[in-house]
Amino acid sequence: MGRSAVSARVWLRRAYDPPTRNDGYRVLIDRIWPRGVSRERARLDEWVRELAPSDELRRWFGHDPRRWEEFQRRYRAELELKHDELDRLVSRVAQGRVTLVYGARDEQHNNAAVVRQVLDERRSEL
Repeated sequence: MGRSAVSARVWLRRAYDPPTRNDGYRVLIDRIWPRGVSRERARLDEWVRELAPSDELRRWFGHDPRRWEEFQRRYRAELELKHDELDRLVSRVAQGRVTLVYGARDEQHNNAAVVRQVLDERRSEL
């Protein structure tokens, strides 16, 4: 499976958007539960807090697009320590679609976008 095939299997969706039947396996990757979203409405298969950015990094970033490049660098360094969780998600992607669910408003500058890139890279290394 090439990199583009992995990307096609990993979707990103805000926790505030309604789930669809095409989402496949839904994984919340935020440390904090999205405000105002019930567990029933979220329809998650798993909540992997361990893949969320540290509280310190999250507060530093503050979803400021000017800090995006540095956030990615720091977050990737944190993810380097999360081999088991990432490998488990790579295995899940090999089985079918995985939707990474996140709470941020910004659909481009968020932790799920970084995790998807890392999953692509890890899958291509196998």
